[in-house]
Amino acid sequence: MNIQHFRDYEAMSVAAAQMVYASIQAKPDLLLCAATGNSPTGLYLQLQKYYAESREDFQDLRVLKLDEWGWLHAAHPATCEYYLQRYLIRPLGISKERYFGFDANTKNPEQECARVQAILAANQPIGICILGMGVNGHMGLNEPAAQLIDHCHVAQLAATTLHHDMVSDLETKPAYGLTLGVKDILAAQHIILLVAGAGKEKATQELLSGRITNEYPATHLWAHQKVDCLVVG
Repeated sequence: MNIQHFRDYEAMSVAAAQMVYASIQAKPDLLLCAATGNSPTGLYLQLQKYYAESREDFQDLRVLKLDEWGWLHAAHPATCEYYLQRYLIRPLGISKERYFGFDANTKNPEQECARVQAILAANQPIGICILGMGVNGHMGLNEPAAQLIDHCHVAQLAATTLHHDMVSDLETKPAYGLTLGVKDILAAQHIILLVAGAGKEKATQELLSGRITNEYPATHLWAHQKVDCLVVG
């Protein structure tokens, strides 16, 4: 794992965007697996600047949504769908044919997981997977558990996850999550982990220790051969 520390969030976001953009230039039809939340927002805003300067570089880029909150309508501002449409899909001109991911409106979450798994199988490998890390060390919605799940699955959400900024103010919380599994994530060719935000000190300490444990799922990234871990502070 290549660990880099940055003085502030903007510096981290610029560095991450430079990595992603260089990879898009090298492989225009790159499959980008995109996380949501506060950590990657700056990265996506930087990509918008690159797009404004050279739109043709993004005309073949493909995007895969990493995860989604269950039981929220896709148009709800708290969904991952709403976030990605706002910060990545529409700003970068990603067509419907080049955008894949969990349907927030699904009435059959298990079937939806099977559908996304099939899409991933048909479009793999993931060229770059963008990840944030939860206060409990989760990546995507792979929560701490005695045994982590390899592939797309319906996730039981931890109490700390329901305090995430995206859903903390909701009167009715998501009933579950939909997420790529740990093996799916580790199959990406390149992983960029963005570590920023308050309350993550313990999870960051566990991550940087190099010890792999299911109690902090992000520590499994140590098993991957190409991870850039960008840390604010």
